[in-house]
Amino acid sequence: MRRVFWFFTVLLLCLLPAGSAWAATAEPSGRDLVVLSGDAVVPAGETVRTVVAFDGRVTVDGRVTESVVSFHGPVLVSGSVGKDVVVFDGLLTMTAEARVGGNVFAQRPSINSQATVSGSVYSIAALWRTADWLGWVGAVVLWLSIAVSVLVLGFVLLWVAPRAADATFVAGRTATGASIAWGLAVFVGLPILGVVAIATVLGLPLGLGILFGLVLLLAIGQTAGAWFLGRIIVHEPTGRIPAFLAGWAILSAISLIPGVGALVWFGSTVFGLGAMSVAMWRARHGGPVEVAPAPPMPVATPAHV
Repeated sequence: MRRVFWFFTVLLLCLLPAGSAWAATAEPSGRDLVVLSGDAVVPAGETVRTVVAFDGRVTVDGRVTESVVSFHGPVLVSGSVGKDVVVFDGLLTMTAEARVGGNVFAQRPSINSQATVSGSVYSIAALWRTADWLGWVGAVVLWLSIAVSVLVLGFVLLWVAPRAADATFVAGRTATGASIAWGLAVFVGLPILGVVAIATVLGLPLGLGILFGLVLLLAIGQTAGAWFLGRIIVHEPTGRIPAFLAGWAILSAISLIPGVGALVWFGSTVFGLGAMSVAMWRARHGGPVEVAPAPPMPVATPAHV
């Protein structure tokens, strides 16, 4: 609830026009009335455009051409509101003379039967419950889409470039520190490079290309991380596909844990990106890119009698 409060607070601060009046009483010019703490009053005969109160009582006896939004405190409407009335935490009282041209969102509405509401009256508590339910559904859909994408991408990469997958595993196993460092550099550096490029007119196409390509790059990094984990657990001579499936299943299951899942996703993606970077560096400079074959087992010779 607190995160939602601050989200809407920042959002409204960003959307309010620069000419908002930070006062507790209405002004004849009809500008916005914004109050951080204290009473927000629109007297009878006065007109304002929008009323936003963060903490305090709101009284509308005059006319509000747009909306009334109150985060904490009671709201009394006996005048007219052109659009919506939103009261997150507090009692909303609408007298018989109240006129609302839009919808009413309130936690505790007390509306006179003679008041006019052109739209509908919604319960804030019901909206929060709906938002929580939709949030869980969205999280499951997001998890499923990422898991399936990584699975398909892993099959494609192992089919198209199996030797590159082996080289990535070797790089992650033999240069763990370098893989982490390179992964962090790519994970943090490329978005910064893209933003800097967008800030320049000539670099705008390059910057947009980098930012759009980051989605695929991060997916490839997570796929490489799943492959590395799987090959650590499932050794040769077992094939690449079973090893990848093992790593993918483990990471997908852990990612369902709130908080921990995000950290695991970050770690596997960073490490996968770094291991691929080290493997490509070694391939270009003649470094080890394949798993060294195991030494042959000694053959026992029969003892002479």
